[in-house]
Amino acid sequence: MRIAMIGTGYVGLVSGTCFSEFGIQVVCVDKDARKIDLLRQNVMPIYEPGLDELVAANVEADRLSFTTDLKTAVAEADAVFIAVGTPSRRGDGHADLSYVYAAAEEIADALNGYTVIVTKSTVPVGTGDEVERIIRARRPDAEFDVVSNPEFLREGSAINDFLRPDRVVIGTESERARKVMKQLYRVLYLIETPIVFTSRRTSELIKYAGNTFLATKISFINEIADLCEKVGADVHDVARGIGLDGRIGKKFLHPGPGYGGSCFPKDTLALVQTARDFNSPLSIIEQVIAVNDRRKKSMAERVVAACGGSVSGKTIAVLGLTFKPNTDDMRDSPAIDIVAGLVEAGATVRAFDPEGMGEAKALLPSQVIYCDDAYATMPGAECLVIVTEWNEFRAIDLDRIKTLLAAPRIVDLRNVYEPTEMHELGFEYRCIGRG
Repeated sequence: MRIAMIGTGYVGLVSGTCFSEFGIQVVCVDKDARKIDLLRQNVMPIYEPGLDELVAANVEADRLSFTTDLKTAVAEADAVFIAVGTPSRRGDGHADLSYVYAAAEEIADALNGYTVIVTKSTVPVGTGDEVERIIRARRPDAEFDVVSNPEFLREGSAINDFLRPDRVVIGTESERARKVMKQLYRVLYLIETPIVFTSRRTSELIKYAGNTFLATKISFINEIADLCEKVGADVHDVARGIGLDGRIGKKFLHPGPGYGGSCFPKDTLALVQTARDFNSPLSIIEQVIAVNDRRKKSMAERVVAACGGSVSGKTIAVLGLTFKPNTDDMRDSPAIDIVAGLVEAGATVRAFDPEGMGEAKALLPSQVIYCDDAYATMPGAECLVIVTEWNEFRAIDLDRIKTLLAAPRIVDLRNVYEPTEMHELGFEYRCIGRG
């Protein structure tokens, strides 16, 4: 079988590469000729652990290739995946589907024989219907089916998530399309991965419902963490105590500065807007969004309070800028609000992130000083702030930190360290939801 993957962003590149690992012939298509040239040289446009090695191996095996020629790629494909961006539309929070619909028009013009057209991008309910309408209007003679197949990839572990997923969701009511999708995912059938077949609209909604539920868990435990601080409880023990209940589960019960990234912020907004359009408002999700927005903005205040109520004229060391470790993604990262708040309060911010500083420079205030390593942020700083829990920050030399900082003060927004141990070492240590 042959696949054309339209879009070489995070979802398209990872999905296309992993399908080729299944033994399928995959052509990844993008309009950006420079990006295609770099991919042909095995230069990745994103940071994802192991992706460059997997791409190189499948290119070498002649199963994976890159092109700007959409027409040829689509004409030769049994299945065409739409994996273009669906960012939040400015002003109203709806998903911007212009790239999806533009791709549908180009695909329509290139179809040659029966083809399954698969929306891999995260799209609101009813998008598949519109994609089908667009293609049918341009090519009433074409043989095709439109299928929903949402992605469930976590940045930093996306390859494993694709090759060993919890489940695969496929939305179609066409038996012909169902057979093609079964063949594409045959490798996962063999390892007994749950394959959920449902209607196209249901599949579209599953993706949004899943992400918004996880965002809700994050905001819930963050608010519980605030309560723990007031009553003298330990949020880690609370999270473990409730997480052992099989009805709740332990995942996504880690308190922090708020969720960010490419999925949760835009997907929660898009689902809320869809619900409003259908006069079925989701008040819980609306509150999740509001809680998260307030939380990210309030984190700078924690740092200011730790520094005696003012950071004006003081240097603050910031470790971690990406929204999570093992990615270079800065989209909606809590660091954006935190650093901006500190700069606005008069602080000089020195920052280090293992992968995200290139992206950060376009999003953070121009006054930020970027350092070559973690220790370079610290000389003379009034406070060290841990924003992203990269593994290397778990093993920094605490004795060395004390000699570099102007005061042994740490605000740990990811609860990397144990409060008791830090206090015994002489640090003024503040974290989230713990003593």
